[in-house]
Amino acid sequence: MKKFVEENYESMVKDLGVLVSHNSVYAEDEKPFGKENRAVLLDAMKLMEDKGFKTENVDYYACYGEIGQGDKTIGIVAHLDIVPAGEGWESDPFKVTLKGDRLYGRGVSDDKGAAIASMYAMKYLKDINYPLKKKVRLILGCNEETGSQCVRYYVEKCGSPDMGFTPDGSFPGIYAEKGMIAGLLQGRKTKIISIEGGEARNIVCKKVVCVVPNDSFNLEKFKAYLDENNISYEIKKELNTTLTVNGVAAHGASPDLGVNAINYLFEGLYNADFNDAYVDFFHKYIGLCLHGEKMGFESIKDEATNTSTNIGIIYKEGDVINATVDMRFPIKASVSKCKELIDEVKDENNEFVIKGGIEPIYFAQDAPMIKAMIKAYQDVTGDFESKMKAIGGGTYAKSVGNIIAFGCGFEKDKDNIHNANESMSIENFKKQVLIYIEAIKNLNEV
Repeated sequence: MKKFVEENYESMVKDLGVLVSHNSVYAEDEKPFGKENRAVLLDAMKLMEDKGFKTENVDYYACYGEIGQGDKTIGIVAHLDIVPAGEGWESDPFKVTLKGDRLYGRGVSDDKGAAIASMYAMKYLKDINYPLKKKVRLILGCNEETGSQCVRYYVEKCGSPDMGFTPDGSFPGIYAEKGMIAGLLQGRKTKIISIEGGEARNIVCKKVVCVVPNDSFNLEKFKAYLDENNISYEIKKELNTTLTVNGVAAHGASPDLGVNAINYLFEGLYNADFNDAYVDFFHKYIGLCLHGEKMGFESIKDEATNTSTNIGIIYKEGDVINATVDMRFPIKASVSKCKELIDEVKDENNEFVIKGGIEPIYFAQDAPMIKAMIKAYQDVTGDFESKMKAIGGGTYAKSVGNIIAFGCGFEKDKDNIHNANESMSIENFKKQVLIYIEAIKNLNEV
């Protein structure tokens, strides 16, 4: 197997470059998810066809490549869409760039690299005519970052696999995922003239620009508050006052790893005597809290998981101000329980509007499917210490059924997912292929 990976490494990087060349962010220029997502899907199909896989385009929502035969299907579910590249890159985000022992580019670790690694794991088994008793299907979606409509559509058309994994988490695997609530903090009474910030609902906001009337707050108190918290900002005073506050981006499932510019803007204004209904509402229920503490979510945490809360995007339309909320709630809670708490988050001018909710998922760690995958990881890496975990991130496992997140990340690797200079180590790229080969072989026997 190692010889196969070494011999095919250059081809793996070349194929990865084909996928990374597409700026496959969700767009509305062509249904269902934009021209670039249609294009990257077609390129992925061509890569699989060239390897001898049977392929099918599922109405541009997803595609798949298949090997093997049998009544049951092992599903490997990866995604081809990406979050916006954003600023701060030291290389072209849409070209695979080698620096030292790492490959850089948007999507190399989330999740285009894993799609290629899975593809080559299947190619190896096909090339050696491995006796598969099940079909192995690599399902590639185009809407994971903005709702996973792609795989829900796939399941409606093609059904769920009988077992398998999504290589869009971490090793040695994820046995449980928090539930999710998507919503808006919406207000209809504010002195804010305009506001704009954030890149995506599930990314910690790293920059927000807000325009307020001159002399509507205590400028010195505002500066002092941000200075005390080591927050970068700019202030321009003309016809009105423009405030630019900078933070640090991170995945919305782990808001503690970032610095949210929106939270600090509003807390700065609140502490600077900006008497405003929306800012007061935000302070009362959010403030700088990242775990729903001010909304009562501490009451539903369990021994393994708590709630995370991220304010991703903020904007004003007419007289209405909206801030998107991405909440990940504990694995032993429920959407209905969260709704009970959220129903209390309101006043006469403002409210938390729920836009959607997804229940948590959980698998017993001694289930045959789970044991098959962790054995693959252990046999390849020799790591018997690392344990499967519960996470706040939402993966395709929630939408597909009968699968868990397994890889592609390794615990100690700093891959900058969702940030500038996203990267993947060459060693881990190769190691993924070996682990997925073993996982497919083990699942073939379940």
